[in-house]
Amino acid sequence: MEIEISDNSLRKALEDDRKRVRKFGPDIAAKIAIRMTSLLAAKTLADLWPPFKLPERCHELKGTRKGVFSIDLKHPFRLLFRPINTESNPERPDSDSAADEQERWKNIREIEVIGIEDTHA
Repeated sequence: MEIEISDNSLRKALEDDRKRVRKFGPDIAAKIAIRMTSLLAAKTLADLWPPFKLPERCHELKGTRKGVFSIDLKHPFRLLFRPINTESNPERPDSDSAADEQERWKNIREIEVIGIEDTHA
C-alpha cells in the first residue's frame, strides 16, 4: 500500500528510528515500526480484514471521525490514517453488509497517516 504523511514533523518522527523513540518512547516507537511495515506490505487495506482482528485491530472510527481508520499501538495510543484518492476509495456504504465493507477495503490502496493519539480521551 502507498503511504503518505503530510505533516513534516510526523513524517520525520515516523521515518527516523531515533526521532520516533524520542517523540513516542521505545514501546510505542517499536509498535509504530511494526504497524508501518504491515501497512507497507499490504496490497490493499483488505489485507488487514476483518476489522478488530488482532494484532492490528484495524477499524474505521465513527461519529466526528468518520472516514478515519485506527490501528492499535500500545494502549491507549492508535495510529490514525485516512484513505486518499477518493475515486478508488469510496465512502463507507450505507448498508452494514460485511461483504460491501470488505469490498470497499479492497479498493483502498493509498492512505495518509494523520497522527498518533489516544482516540478515547
